[in-house]
Amino acid sequence: MDEKDVEAVSAICIVSFLRSIADTLSKEGISTFSTIAASNAFLDRMKGDNLILVAEDDGKIEGVIELKEGRHVAMFFISPERQKKGIGRKLLSSVLNHAKVETVTVKASLSSVPAYEKYRFERKGETGESADLVYQPMELKLNKALKIS
Repeated sequence: MDEKDVEAVSAICIVSFLRSIADTLSKEGISTFSTIAASNAFLDRMKGDNLILVAEDDGKIEGVIELKEGRHVAMFFISPERQKKGIGRKLLSSVLNHAKVETVTVKASLSSVPAYEKYRFERKGETGESADLVYQPMELKLNKALKIS
């Protein structure tokens, strides 16, 4: 992801979130997500040890995935009109090539758990809540995982 992509990436995350996750959360949870998905928050995370990849077609951003510290998947969103076309699979496969650990984790929104299970992530522990965001801890053991792509 380049700085020029930040606005488009933020917009995809927010639109996807509003369509599939927001109605399951409190106002506080929605506010927390909006802060995390804001353009300036992406810019700040780009300066740290986070890898942020985008999928684009003809110069238009279609999806994003973030890998924090080489170990934790975050902000994995595909534009709603481009979902179920293999974009997420390609993004996840690409970002996993940069993992620095054998077990990659994610705090999956409850509505995204089936998608992560399709990618061979397994539920680990009970659902949790942080800053009013509800999630299911999951992990993927890379040394045992089937090839995702």
